Amino acid sequence: MKEKLKIGMIGLGARGASLLEMIIRNAKDVEVAAVCDLYEDRREAAANAVEQAGGSRPTAIERYEDVLAMADIDAVVIGASWAAHIEIAVAAMEAGKYAASEVGGAYSLQECWRLVETYERTKTPVMLMENCCYGRDELMVLNMVKQGLFGEIVHCSGGYHHDLRSEIAGGEENRHYRLQEYIHRNCDNYPTHEIGPIARVLDVNRGNRMLSLVSVASKASGMQEYIRRTGDDGHPLAGVRFQQGDIVTTVIRCARGETIAITLDTTLPRSYSRGFTVRGTKGMFMEDNHSIFMDGVHDEHHDDWKGQWGNAESYYEQYDHPIWKKYAKEGIVGGHGGMDWLAFADFFDCVKKGRPTPIDVYDMAAWMSLSALSEESIALGGHPVACPDFTNGKWITRR
Repeated sequence: MKEKLKIGMIGLGARGASLLEMIIRNAKDVEVAAVCDLYEDRREAAANAVEQAGGSRPTAIERYEDVLAMADIDAVVIGASWAAHIEIAVAAMEAGKYAASEVGGAYSLQECWRLVETYERTKTPVMLMENCCYGRDELMVLNMVKQGLFGEIVHCSGGYHHDLRSEIAGGEENRHYRLQEYIHRNCDNYPTHEIGPIARVLDVNRGNRMLSLVSVASKASGMQEYIRRTGDDGHPLAGVRFQQGDIVTTVIRCARGETIAITLDTTLPRSYSRGFTVRGTKGMFMEDNHSIFMDGVHDEHHDDWKGQWGNAESYYEQYDHPIWKKYAKEGIVGGHGGMDWLAFADFFDCVKKGRPTPIDVYDMAAWMSLSALSEESIALGGHPVACPDFTNGKWITRR
């Protein structure tokens, strides 16, 4: 087992820079040996941050191919734009480097198949860094599901409900790729925050799989209204027509008969939520009011459930996932309430021990493919489309 890892950080925008800061602050057995971005100012800022944190100054590199060519690099963290995630992950596997990829959606099924085929040829692991799979509530609910407390699971739902209008409108100024996505595409462009925890609950790729989906999109009015209200006729985006629907709803059917509903909701005014909901024959969990309803326990509250909102917290003591019990005892660190660091700690542990990753290439392909599949279904007027089996039948026996 390797005692210390050398990694390359590829992509140093807002998300990449925050991940770098978390790594250099918490990963005492990880050395950032290279930082890579197309923009020189980002490279220099990242190299300075590593040096100021007490580490050796990393090599600042423009091309990710040059990072992958460094013999002493054990793994790379991919924080680049959505369009580059799979391309860089494939190149990393070809170079024999473990890769941790930030989340996003795929642009085609072909690139998802290329991801899987590269792994099966090289056997170099890749991990999708879906931090929501490590959220405290998501893991507690998973723990309760596996113990049978919700009975047979019938339906799950979730979404990316996040007002991103300011970020999208400032895309040119802030060099953020999301702007071009919203101008040119119409799909569920960010599906993994919601599908990741749901896939774990429903054993997707491990005894179950997604069979087909239908996806529909509302009209696109939110961004135009926002730009009209916050800018003026001279705003550079005043005449732009956005293609991305304000609300995208996708319904998925699974091999075991469960259904999943996921929603993209990012260009209308609203509060943040991932809407994680699990429905079973004995109970339910609902994120938006942080509540658990158990058959035979909460029956008297059918008509006055508001009084029970927030009761999920009372289940932590008994049903907190072992991972979170240990984490809370040792001290929670990292972003997004601690789940960012749990994902990276898992990844670095796998690299050190040469083990497969917990969110593997088949999960990455299946979850990211929902963007391309929803885009196709929307373009066909909500027509059902088949979800590929990226495991080629192995989902039946994988555990």
